[in-house]
Amino acid sequence: MEADSCKKELVIEIPVDDVRREAETITAQFQRRARIPGFRPGHAPATLVERHYRDDIRNGVVESLVPKFFENAVKEQNWKIAGQPHFQELKFEDNQPLTLKASFEVYPQIELKDYKGLEIEEESPAVTDQDLASALEELREKTATLEVVEDRPAEEGDYLAINYHGRFLDASGSAPVEARDAVVHLGAKGTVKGFSENLTGARPGDVREFQVAYPEDFPQKSLAGKTLGYRVEVQSIKHKVVPPLDDELAKSASEFSTLEELRGKLREDLKKQRELDVAAETKQKLVDLLLKAQAIPVPEVLVEAQLDRKMERSIRLLLAQGIDPRAGEIDWRKIRQDARPAAEDEARAALLLEKIAEAEKIEVSEEELDEMIRQFAQEGRETPAALKTRLTRDGELDRLKSTRRNQKALEFIYRNAKISRKSAELASPA
Repeated sequence: MEADSCKKELVIEIPVDDVRREAETITAQFQRRARIPGFRPGHAPATLVERHYRDDIRNGVVESLVPKFFENAVKEQNWKIAGQPHFQELKFEDNQPLTLKASFEVYPQIELKDYKGLEIEEESPAVTDQDLASALEELREKTATLEVVEDRPAEEGDYLAINYHGRFLDASGSAPVEARDAVVHLGAKGTVKGFSENLTGARPGDVREFQVAYPEDFPQKSLAGKTLGYRVEVQSIKHKVVPPLDDELAKSASEFSTLEELRGKLREDLKKQRELDVAAETKQKLVDLLLKAQAIPVPEVLVEAQLDRKMERSIRLLLAQGIDPRAGEIDWRKIRQDARPAAEDEARAALLLEKIAEAEKIEVSEEELDEMIRQFAQEGRETPAALKTRLTRDGELDRLKSTRRNQKALEFIYRNAKISRKSAELASPA
């Protein structure tokens, strides 16, 4: 089946008799309330009403008959429409059949292949000593403090509070780039190299002047390919102090009194999370297997809807980080284009899982749906009733239910898969 086979066209022809009867019905409706000079309301002749309201009557005929005949034509083909049809090439002439062309997309007919007993290899959920050491190191980093440096110049890894003024050297008319109380992390991955190189060795109160040539692919488009001259005033220097790995860390960063208790809890949490991650990875592998074994065309309208949801999530993430999604540096067209292949696969997977859920008679109870709404409401800090009302109003409640149904279908496939687990050395508690 070709990728574009979801696209269909129909030429619809509505017989003259049907058009005439509908036109007479609508004319009679107009006649009852028509106000035409020289006649009392409701007493104007039908022929005069038809001439006076010709365009309105014809529009009424089209709006009444086209959806009915389109629906009947689609039912005859046993198609399920995806999105809204587009009507064009309308021909409506007196004493002639009304004809038009409908362009639309349909859901694909899916004949399921084997989805039970799929063979897949799964990673081991074991937690190693290195995993635990990394978690403890991350905890140390989170509880680290910044302390003022007064007895030495700035060095790599330090945090400098600065004021700066930057002027474009090769873009006349461009406004200067300025900031006060900015923080620069010397040598960090996200720090412009020119700042790290020229501010290393500085002391509080120093003023440094230097130039920075930004590469053409610099993320901030207003600076990409430009050269700026900077004047930087160093306000203060701080360095990160990471606490030692001991009982005091356990007391300050958790509810435990000893490092050993903290290690035990971290290992337990890591194991639970690792099991969830491994299961999610395996489920995705199973979806990939199913899609590889069965080519499914997908309606473009579903892909676009999936892309819209991806863009909405990206915007919410940026807003949560305090970034304006309307910033000129963000190329949303390219982001959307790059996200299309994944959106197509996700839409195909949803269609396949819906079919499997239907075959296995998998349903989502109202109790399950209410529990999902309760959890989402708690995360969003609103009442379940308010969230349910909003989801219903926005037409999202059915999509939430469908998403959960697909999740249950994937869980069914996972439970019935033949899973072999990769061997891993079980680390002793550290």
